[in-house]
Amino acid sequence: MEVFSKLTSLFQQALETREPSVNLHDSFVEHWKGITNYYIETSDETTPAKQTDIPWRLKQMLDILIYEEQHQEVEETGPCMEYLLQHKLLETLGTLGKAQYPPGMNQQVLIFFTKLLGQIQQPMLHIINVYRPIQKLIRQCGLLPGSQSEKEEVQFLYVICNKLKQDPYLLNYILEAKSEVGKQRHNSTSGDEDGRHSAAKPSTAAASSLSPLSDCTALGSRAAGHASPSTGTQARPTSCSLAHKADTNLVQALINLSKSQKSKIALKSCEALLLLVGIPKEETASYLIENTALCQLVTDRLCELYSQVPTSIDPADIETVERVTWRGQFSKRCTEEAAVFPGREHLEAFLLWVDYCDHLLKEAHRLLASSLAKAIHQRWLIAVIQPQLLQMSEIGMLITTILLTLVVRQISSPLMLGEVVFFLLGNQKEPELPMDSESHALRYHLIEHCDHISDEISVATLRLFEQLLQKPHEHIIFNLVLRNLELRSYIAHSSACGLEDRHAVAHEQLDDTEELEEDPFFTGMYPESGFQGSEQLLSLPPRETAVRPAGNTGVNDIVNSFLCLVPQEAKTSQNVLESGYDTYVHDAHTLFQDCTSYSLEWGWPQELRPLESSTPDSDFYEGHFLKVLFDRITRILDQPYELNLQITSVVSKLAVFSHPHLHEYLLDPYINLAPGSRSLFSVLVRVIGDLMQRIQHIPNFSGKLLLVREQLIGLEPEAMTDHLTLLKGVTVLEEFCEELAAIAFVKYPVEEH
Repeated sequence: MEVFSKLTSLFQQALETREPSVNLHDSFVEHWKGITNYYIETSDETTPAKQTDIPWRLKQMLDILIYEEQHQEVEETGPCMEYLLQHKLLETLGTLGKAQYPPGMNQQVLIFFTKLLGQIQQPMLHIINVYRPIQKLIRQCGLLPGSQSEKEEVQFLYVICNKLKQDPYLLNYILEAKSEVGKQRHNSTSGDEDGRHSAAKPSTAAASSLSPLSDCTALGSRAAGHASPSTGTQARPTSCSLAHKADTNLVQALINLSKSQKSKIALKSCEALLLLVGIPKEETASYLIENTALCQLVTDRLCELYSQVPTSIDPADIETVERVTWRGQFSKRCTEEAAVFPGREHLEAFLLWVDYCDHLLKEAHRLLASSLAKAIHQRWLIAVIQPQLLQMSEIGMLITTILLTLVVRQISSPLMLGEVVFFLLGNQKEPELPMDSESHALRYHLIEHCDHISDEISVATLRLFEQLLQKPHEHIIFNLVLRNLELRSYIAHSSACGLEDRHAVAHEQLDDTEELEEDPFFTGMYPESGFQGSEQLLSLPPRETAVRPAGNTGVNDIVNSFLCLVPQEAKTSQNVLESGYDTYVHDAHTLFQDCTSYSLEWGWPQELRPLESSTPDSDFYEGHFLKVLFDRITRILDQPYELNLQITSVVSKLAVFSHPHLHEYLLDPYINLAPGSRSLFSVLVRVIGDLMQRIQHIPNFSGKLLLVREQLIGLEPEAMTDHLTLLKGVTVLEEFCEELAAIAFVKYPVEEH
């Protein structure tokens, strides 16, 4: 037992005996020499780097550096880090990686750099023997599409961007400036020599004085404090050290990697670029604008992806593509099956980049965002899209219009939206003149396309305008419509028929000589047994921000006027379930709330402009856009069903806006129109007059009309029917009048219903 106790005591003493401490510096140097000896002793050039001991030795060196930093004083440089900096180990590793010897060495170098920058807390990027090899390594990233080192490259660049985000001053040490900046200072040779000398001795003052940023003094002092005086390797890179702009820099590398077929790599590169543009300092934004090609590269990528959308793509297929998000789409790409239709992959890639550009504009500093938006305007919208919208080829014009509609749907940043709006509509704010095709040629031609000989082009262009009208930008509705209604010149200036007498004026002239009440086809238009307003109106929940549309006409009068406009023999909605006026009220209420949510910020008046302040006897012109829409509505009985649906949809989007002049002009049937003027209601009255004449010549009109309605909603199989276009047009006309009645209803406060 005693012997056992002695043995136990000896074992305990052995366990408690401390091993002699390992010399970290010697171990670090030993591992480095092990790497260099590999190149001296090995003649086999085919063995991959990962099958040698190089990755293990690099990991040991990294672990030593991390351990050393964790067990030393703050802002103190340990002997291993001193050795790495003074002997330019990073420079040597960069050279070995570039040589790709042994094969795959570049990946091992990138991994080492990435972990070193990511795990070492001590500031390093301002040290010349760190940022110089990093600059060289960045130039090697993104050069070869689909290279085996893509993953390591994007991880390395992401860490760089993350460091720049944390300390924007480091941007000056990483980005390589344009040649023009270098020429404005001193030549690259002297700059390089200064850099080499500064590596041999401390240069704190130089680091402070040579910063191109306006607040360089304060930032330089801070950077000087980061460097250990014992390293003797701090220096300030200047843009003058470059005789010309490098073919590949940080931004170019990220753009190239965003083209990767591997979705995770493409996503990571986009996120890295977001970190870079999201640096909040104004000086940094200016530096990125002046010394990088960021705006041009992002825009050129947009143009490249747009050009890859095949011109043979089916327009009907384009319209089936849903709105995309760049993050979600990147993650989906790796699992998505083959494209549903030819060209879909290219189309979605383009829309994905549109969404990414839109996101960049939201995240970037306002100066950088503005510069990028202007680049998109000039290099893509003006240089690429405008010629295609104005081309003679109908199919090319059609596809471009549909693609642009998807772009408008996709964007949400104010800057991007503004560039698109002013590109399409111009910046004119004064009232329009008839046949003015010079003020903004593209706007004129686009509106003309709404009345194009090709119904497909007309529908596509109307959809483009419908998308625009759903965007929160005041200039859209003002430029298209409101600027022509400001003076209210559509109102007749007559002492015998003032605003207070508007209820006495039930109808306006059909033409210069014929009054509506003299038309025999309107004698049975309002039968006593017809619609009873109190039975049709629905009650809505109260709206806190409800604003009463200006004017004296009551909501019941307006609703009744639109609902009674279509004669009884042309009405079929009451014969089909889930159709008619009631079904439109909820949708109109939602649409009105959405519209009001952003139009409230535009400071629109709540009352009509007094007629005394407008110019008497001034000729009224409704504007090019409304003219084309009204002309189209007059032909509603003779146009294709899809075209009619799109026309009425656009007019409904206009009618839902809460501006008092727009409400009066589009929704008040009782306004006393000036001679030669027309309103939406007067246009509809003319259509009804035409319809009543045609009804007389169609046997069993009501029965055929009901059959066509049932065919349209799928209750009956489609079949050839006489007067099919007319009957479909009547169905759209009835639905349109009911929708306008619902819009008028929801625009009034509940207490007035």
